[in-house]
Amino acid sequence: MGWGAGGGCTPRPPIRPQPAEARVLAVLFLGLLLDLLAFTVLLPLLPGLLDSRGQAHDPLYGSWQRGVDWFAAAIGMPVEKRYNSVLFGGLIGSVFSVLQFLTAPLTGAVSDRLGRRPVMLLCLTLPPEKRAPSIALGFRAAADLLSPLALLRFSAVARGQDPPSGERLGHLRRLGLVYFLYLFLFSGLEYTLSFLVHQRFQFSSLQQGKMFFFIGLTMATIQGAYARRISPGREVAAVKRAILVLVPAFLLIGWGHTLPALGLGLLLYSFAAAVVVPCLSSVVAGYGSPGQKGTVMGTLRSLGALARAVGPLVAASVYWLAGPPACFTVCSGLFLLPFALLRSLRTPAQTLKAE
Repeated sequence: MGWGAGGGCTPRPPIRPQPAEARVLAVLFLGLLLDLLAFTVLLPLLPGLLDSRGQAHDPLYGSWQRGVDWFAAAIGMPVEKRYNSVLFGGLIGSVFSVLQFLTAPLTGAVSDRLGRRPVMLLCLTLPPEKRAPSIALGFRAAADLLSPLALLRFSAVARGQDPPSGERLGHLRRLGLVYFLYLFLFSGLEYTLSFLVHQRFQFSSLQQGKMFFFIGLTMATIQGAYARRISPGREVAAVKRAILVLVPAFLLIGWGHTLPALGLGLLLYSFAAAVVVPCLSSVVAGYGSPGQKGTVMGTLRSLGALARAVGPLVAASVYWLAGPPACFTVCSGLFLLPFALLRSLRTPAQTLKAE
């Protein structure tokens, strides 16, 4: 901004994305769109696929179904086809999350060595100069990327080149724990929503689809109108507010017996879902050297996948053993744990300024 001859303020010309940046954004958008379509296109077809596999007496399907039947009997779930489909779908989702837990930190670490583009193109063969210098070091590196405890401690980042300082590493570990606890609780309650609305409100598959469409549309609106406008350095404060919003949200969902109460709970739920993960990911991306970004983000994604693999099974057990009000009340209170962990946390910019 400059001063004109008349003493007025000359407006700055609008900042437009450069052609190369626009191409990168277009590629990222198309990649994410295809990824989401590939994952979600299966969901409407899942009941039919399960029925066809059962009628074909598929041995793999039969072994999985016996596991689902055993788990349903153990938690006292009613014998109903719809509940069986939801539980079987949850098992498939948990297996998917376990595979993400195993692969996310590995691909992130490889991308730090080879670059993001080769890994995105599935060029994962390590040249000799990039391989571990010994079998022992190779096993230790693998353990750092696959052990849940090592992931929570970000051991691969701590043992890497140019690791964060002691204080910043401690903050990174706390953020990882917050991310894991949040997704563990959130994914569990999200999974039990299908049970609750069918049991309490007799929602059909079409009505449940409309409910999740409402949630997705609300999240997209909040992310576009609010989340993307959060100033750098204010992400942690936004996450704390969103986590607190989840407490009344899930209490309304768990105890409400009217559609307005359910709708208000889902509205608050959608607000928190639109804010927490993007803001936490943005904060965590500020840690680590440029050569460690893939390892840092891969570790974070792996913690999230582990939480999504375990959370639904635990929440479903509590739901059927103790009832919906108890399940949603207990989990709502437990959201105060990640909130408490964030209270004294400073952002990367604040930490660097203090140093």
